[in-house]
Amino acid sequence: MKLIFMNPNSTESMTRQVVEAARAAAPEAEILGWTNTGGPPAIEGPEHGRQAVAGLMAMLPAARAAGADVLVIACFDDTGLGELRAAAHCPVIGIGQAAYHMAALVAGRFSVVTTLAVSVPVLEDNLGRYGLATGCVSVRPSGLPVLAVEKGGAAVIARLAEEMQAARAEGAGAIALGCAGMCGLRGALAALTDLPVIDGVAAAANLGQAIARTVGAGAGDAA
Repeated sequence: MKLIFMNPNSTESMTRQVVEAARAAAPEAEILGWTNTGGPPAIEGPEHGRQAVAGLMAMLPAARAAGADVLVIACFDDTGLGELRAAAHCPVIGIGQAAYHMAALVAGRFSVVTTLAVSVPVLEDNLGRYGLATGCVSVRPSGLPVLAVEKGGAAVIARLAEEMQAARAEGAGAIALGCAGMCGLRGALAALTDLPVIDGVAAAANLGQAIARTVGAGAGDAA
């Protein structure tokens, strides 16, 4: 089966990081990563999300020609999910959506640790639309920009760990990492807590496989 991770932003290094994490989580799947070269360098807030949708939509004919079984939006905001789902030839999921559902299944009550405060309303709106708002204890911004998170480093890990600890104190039973750029940090962050730490990229890779198997590989070939 073929999963295409569509990065709404124009940062190629983030696409590569996402593909690496997805392939590690689902080595038996064929996983490709495509970058929205005309998008903003990072998706930080609703305006950036709106700017990215046209570029994502423009990828759909090529995704169909490539024989994708599932498309994955590789941004925790699930940028353009509704528009892409309505137009795509196959199922479309978002890494935020995947992380929320996985965290809810694992722990019932969970928190999200994300980047900037401007993204919090977007994530909270998504949680409400997915019917998962009541299970989310909190959406906690770290104050770290997306590209700083993607670069990682000890200071970034320490700051995210602070928010994870605060979420645990609030009663969260799991932590969803609220940025695609955090996928390479999951191991380091998981070592700093006894809670399950959910990376949306890995969650989407595994759920994408399950969706493809459920609907049947190639079932998306029908328009």
